[in-house]
Amino acid sequence: MPTVAALYHFARLPDPAARQAPLLDLCRVQGLCGTLLLAPEGINGTIAGPRNGILTVLDHLRAWPGFAALTWKESPADTPPFARMKVRLKREIVTMGQPDVDPVAAVGRYVAPADWNALIEAPDVAVIDTRNDYEVQIGTFRGAVDPGTKSFRDFPAWWAANAHRFQGKRIAMFCTGGIRCEKSTNYLLSQGVPEVHHLQGGILKYLEEIPEQDSTWQGDCFVFDQRVSLTHGLAPGRHGLCHACRRPLSPEDRRHPEYEEGACCHRCADEYTEADRARFRERQRQVDRLS
Repeated sequence: MPTVAALYHFARLPDPAARQAPLLDLCRVQGLCGTLLLAPEGINGTIAGPRNGILTVLDHLRAWPGFAALTWKESPADTPPFARMKVRLKREIVTMGQPDVDPVAAVGRYVAPADWNALIEAPDVAVIDTRNDYEVQIGTFRGAVDPGTKSFRDFPAWWAANAHRFQGKRIAMFCTGGIRCEKSTNYLLSQGVPEVHHLQGGILKYLEEIPEQDSTWQGDCFVFDQRVSLTHGLAPGRHGLCHACRRPLSPEDRRHPEYEEGACCHRCADEYTEADRARFRERQRQVDRLS
């Protein structure tokens, strides 16, 4: 069974382009697939393959100046969750579009999964889900606020329009693996919010460590690979993917009259042209032919 490692680390990376080719070569030699993003602010991504190969790559990354504290989250996969290995250069490893945000300088208070339930159930705490709307739809923490954002870039505007709702509240934030909260907590601190917390290791670490009977998590957690969603114990969730719009689909969604495998789901039925649909159907025909 392949091991999947999700990782990120914020640190100064003066010349990401010089790191790109050697890192890609090492990952390929170790038999890994996935995507790693490099930017002047650090690294982000998910890789999968033999565990020894993953550890070799992680040792390589931790040897970079400023990256010794890099950590990762492991989970198993029944089949390889990625088709190939990519190392890409980006302006940001998670795009918020706020040039003054600097997680290296300051972030909110980390909260271990074991302490998360007590925090978010406190009456003076507002819990905010920083993920995109389609991720929130399939699962979130009980009582969490859904900003309804289409992308992380939308979060600052949402906060500006809604900050008044949270006056006098402590803020607790969470995301899939923790990376968005590094930026969102720094942003809220810069906006004068006095007390900001975030779930250490994100939802994935919580689902790994907290037994289902003690959990305040409801539903599945969307992940950006072919597993689509995970649940308690990091077991596979019940969702598939619409290969047209890339949104997660429950078994009930796949029985919807507007669902067509590879070409359409009820959420994107009005979002594409007929030419797009024809292209999606041809792609699905190619997939069926190879399977």
